Amino acid sequence: KILMIESAFSEFDETYCNKMLENNSVYFDQRLKKILRQKNFGLLKEPIEYSILGQGKRLRPLLCMETSKVFNIPSEISIFCAIAIECIHTYSLVHDDLPSMDDDDLRRGQPTVHKKWNEAIAILVGDSLQSLSFEVLSDDEFKVRDKVKNKLIYSLAEKSGASGMVLGQALDIEAESSRKQLEMDQISSLQEYKTGKLISWSCEVGPIIAGENTDPFTLYASKIGLAFQIIDDILDVTSSSKILGKKAGKDKEKNKATFVSKLGLDNSKKKATDLVAEACEAISVFKDRSKNLCQIANFIVSRQF
Repeated sequence: KILMIESAFSEFDETYCNKMLENNSVYFDQRLKKILRQKNFGLLKEPIEYSILGQGKRLRPLLCMETSKVFNIPSEISIFCAIAIECIHTYSLVHDDLPSMDDDDLRRGQPTVHKKWNEAIAILVGDSLQSLSFEVLSDDEFKVRDKVKNKLIYSLAEKSGASGMVLGQALDIEAESSRKQLEMDQISSLQEYKTGKLISWSCEVGPIIAGENTDPFTLYASKIGLAFQIIDDILDVTSSSKILGKKAGKDKEKNKATFVSKLGLDNSKKKATDLVAEACEAISVFKDRSKNLCQIANFIVSRQF
């Protein structure tokens, strides 16, 4: 079993993975634009499109679609979940960038929404994207059984709200204002909510639609979610604002407790690598069908932005 995991990890094909990301992004953006064209957003049209179109890694949408492929669910169905999660993710970024929260001027290599427009517009853009997420999942063109649709809507609401991502944001704000730095278990718990819950939902889409057991995918998601955050912490120390598309060095500037500040750079890299091996093990029962998910897990620890 250990040999199988090491083999899956060592076979990371960066070219293959980049092509998978690129192809997914092209298809995703085509379908997203089609949905946006159908909406009458009035004066919010430009800032909404500015916030969500043509930017980002589209990692969460890719996870929705690849976990669905494990169960032979076509892209024409999983794309609705992919768009819904990206709407929620983008809304969280727009709000997180606000001066009252993380106070960022740069996001995805361009001025944040509140900088290009103003704070009120940024708040309303975030609100709009949150609502749009549930519009997309409720769409009649999303051809799944009502019971499945209700489960997806309920679980996304739960994982993105005060029992999930929003709680993580609140814990993050509280930690920054506290004089006492968080311990490792507290950092992991915070990130489980702030980053992990949306990644978890993305990974559970396939088995939920297929009516299969979500446990292997939930475990896989918990591993890659934590690895993703560790790499974020590493890049904040080792990369530049130009490469990241957002301000680098903010964690140290704020004296923020991170995996790097607690474990050091080398141990953090090793931890992220170990988590990827554990993620591949979690879905190893699916054999060749889990190949792309293992590639994505490896991409997370190899990414530069």
